[in-house]
Amino acid sequence: MKLGVVYPQIELGGSPDALRAFATAAEALEYDFLCAYDHVLVGPHDRRDPPLVGGGYTEKHTFHDPLMIFSHLAATTQRLEFVPAVLVLPQRQAVLTARQAADLDLFSGGRLRLGVGTGWNYLEYQALGAEFVSRGRRLDEQIEVMRLLWSGGVQSFDGRFHQVDRMALNPPPSRQIPIWMGGRSEAAYRRAARVGDGFIFAGRPETALEAWTELAGLVSKAGREPEHFGRQLDLWARETPKEMYEFAVRWRDGGGTHLGVATMNRGLMTLSDHIVYIAEVKRLIDKEGLQSE
Repeated sequence: MKLGVVYPQIELGGSPDALRAFATAAEALEYDFLCAYDHVLVGPHDRRDPPLVGGGYTEKHTFHDPLMIFSHLAATTQRLEFVPAVLVLPQRQAVLTARQAADLDLFSGGRLRLGVGTGWNYLEYQALGAEFVSRGRRLDEQIEVMRLLWSGGVQSFDGRFHQVDRMALNPPPSRQIPIWMGGRSEAAYRRAARVGDGFIFAGRPETALEAWTELAGLVSKAGREPEHFGRQLDLWARETPKEMYEFAVRWRDGGGTHLGVATMNRGLMTLSDHIVYIAEVKRLIDKEGLQSE
């Protein structure tokens, strides 16, 4: 099982120094990957019609653009894989994101795994000039367009949301960048089964394993092999590193291929507290040999 950490961006005040220190510590501890969450704008939830239903983030929480911070960290790290978990792709321009992702993958030496999803905040879509109700259909087409452009050469595409008339993304990435999905809906599972390289779950292992059973069936129905489909769990922090380790064992034993250790919302007050936590989790996991080479 590959082991990663989630950058605790909502608790470190938007500090560039904290970002570099956390990533440096994660790499020194020999974690495999670093995740970052995506919101362009955040705001209060009160007096919204319709109500905001989704994450609990408000204007009090700090976010960085994942592609920007990973581009920065590509120059300060050597081996960490970078995972937006997940990029809210339908509120972004697919062709521009394809260019940005290709450059990040090139500059980092092939260390990008692109997590994408539809998101939940309709006000963020509105502020970015993107339509919320068509986000699922647009995401399907965006993935197709991006992979086409990443294949190199002059390409054309005539879709509902995208038109490319004999244009090239030059230089293209040196490979097809892996695209993993995130979300909790039936539609997200169906999309992942059709076109995803893996899925990023969040929460508890029991809930994620139940969802994986459903998703694995959809993967098989799509004519694909579930054993070759990646499955990551972002494990929200337990009270102690030992509890986090015990949950990691359950996920590994259930067939999980990747685990992201998340330290947010557990009362860790400083950067040092977060680093000490991931160091202790890593020590316990190393002791039992859960991490694959």
